Amino acid sequence: MQTKRMTYPGRFLPYALLAPQVIVTLIFFIWPAGQALYQSLLREDAFGLRSTFVGLENFARLFRDGSYVNSLSVTVVFAVGTTLLSMTVALLLASTVNRMIRSRSTYTTLLVWPYAIAPALAGVLWWFIFNPSIGIVPYMLEMVGYQWNHRNSGSDAMLLVIFAAAWKQISYNFLFFLAGLQSIPQSLIEAASIDGASPTKRFWTIIFPLLTPTTFFLLVVNVVYAMFDTFAIIHATTAGGPAQATNILVYKVYADGFVGLNLGSSAAQSVILMVIVVALTMIQFRFIERRVNY
Repeated sequence: MQTKRMTYPGRFLPYALLAPQVIVTLIFFIWPAGQALYQSLLREDAFGLRSTFVGLENFARLFRDGSYVNSLSVTVVFAVGTTLLSMTVALLLASTVNRMIRSRSTYTTLLVWPYAIAPALAGVLWWFIFNPSIGIVPYMLEMVGYQWNHRNSGSDAMLLVIFAAAWKQISYNFLFFLAGLQSIPQSLIEAASIDGASPTKRFWTIIFPLLTPTTFFLLVVNVVYAMFDTFAIIHATTAGGPAQATNILVYKVYADGFVGLNLGSSAAQSVILMVIVVALTMIQFRFIERRVNY
């Protein structure tokens, strides 16, 4: 069967159809990225009236700054914790729903709803739940002898933002894991069951290996989400505190640039974040390319 080839009546029609997307990309992506790269090479005053070219000095200062190194380590802990928690819970829920015969669509709809909540609202919701004064969870923890207070404890604050960020992302991971599970041929699972394989062994030897492409895709997406899309959650719950215990990289860009008015350092940090995004995207594309060629 030969694929029908689409032809355009005018020479400039394809460019006209492509123009809106190109304009949006130039205005909202290319131009801001270029401005950030340019400003990262300058030292500006707080009002942006005077600037001095300093080359790579802003980048060198960042890695000599203890607070930035601390922010790097905090971001790694936060990203790993959020990714592992959200993907583990999502896979467990997807495996449970996939075994259901009745009410599968109802449970799927209910589990997807949290993804529609804005990150700031998700942060406020979990802030109320874990509030030391009025929250239900600190009250229950106090009954077993644990004093929860994310305002003073860095570990409690980190757990709070991980719970809030992971809960927001579970729905997204759930959809992809459920789609991956439904694409696995049931004949393979039934054959393993006939051979006497237990449900646990069937999962780790058949199901999970077949979910590897989906798992790797979600791994990259969740790391990017934890590093870049959780600003509103951090801002609504802990504001980077206490004592910078939850001051991840994307929040430090805001704190240094908009609060501290250190524009050069903030621009350099945004460039580093952009490089990290490009690197993660390239890794994902290389993996997908190898899978396709294989």
